[in-house]
Amino acid sequence: MPHRRVVSGRSQEPRRRFAEELRLLRAQKRVTFRELGERLGWDRSQFAKMESGETLGGPEVVEALEQFYDTTPGLLLALWELAVSDPTQFRERYRRYMTLEAGALSMWQYSAGVLPGLLQTRDYAGELLAQGGLSAEELRTQVEARIGRQGLLTRESPLQLRVIVSETALSTPLQKSESWREQLEHLNTVGLYSNVTMQVLPQSAGLHALTNTDTIFLRVVDGQTVAWVETGYSGELVQEPTAVDRLQLRYDRVRDLALSPEKSRQFIERMLEEAPCEPST
Repeated sequence: MPHRRVVSGRSQEPRRRFAEELRLLRAQKRVTFRELGERLGWDRSQFAKMESGETLGGPEVVEALEQFYDTTPGLLLALWELAVSDPTQFRERYRRYMTLEAGALSMWQYSAGVLPGLLQTRDYAGELLAQGGLSAEELRTQVEARIGRQGLLTRESPLQLRVIVSETALSTPLQKSESWREQLEHLNTVGLYSNVTMQVLPQSAGLHALTNTDTIFLRVVDGQTVAWVETGYSGELVQEPTAVDRLQLRYDRVRDLALSPEKSRQFIERMLEEAPCEPST
């Protein structure tokens, strides 16, 4: 007679499973959110949002919780990584791409009109995604999913990222000047990561092969390179090698027109210096 499989009763959905584990560990430790904040140095609301599933937090917070709860080494971080890479949190048409992105070794991207998702702050993502007419709940879910993807840049074996950002994207500020300054500061911070290379394509470069098309290339574990091409209305996953090669040739030509990484950093720093500040009250 075959053995019956033990059913824990816990969720099989990665984000919910992660939140459940956090709630269980805190209950076993018998600590409040306030006590967690005092012991670990983060705002207590961060832990409340993580337990409710509103946010996943970052790897540094997860590692701190793992040490505080003295749980199995790597357990919480493994659950967090599964939650971050779970494709079901994304809108259906993006799920295949997100699955590939989660397992990619490297990515190179050209952003024509908006900043790359892996470099967006929460305010930028929220304002941009709100233009699609999402409900409040769906908007919150999609913003958290986008921010959660950024863990790819700080995981143990981080994604190697190269981005070319058009001056057009950098010249389109957010409604709140404080949020826009925060976004520019975030670009400067992430640009210092050893696994991130950032270049700016100035408007003076003129017309080029990817003028109105956001393009992403992913090198996956088996060595294959795939591309994702997106306009404001639709996206397409390109896997046929000849088509990917043609797109990469276009990307290489755009990269030749871009500023060097150092000059690009200086460009963003000048924009930050010129960005308006919120009026004092």
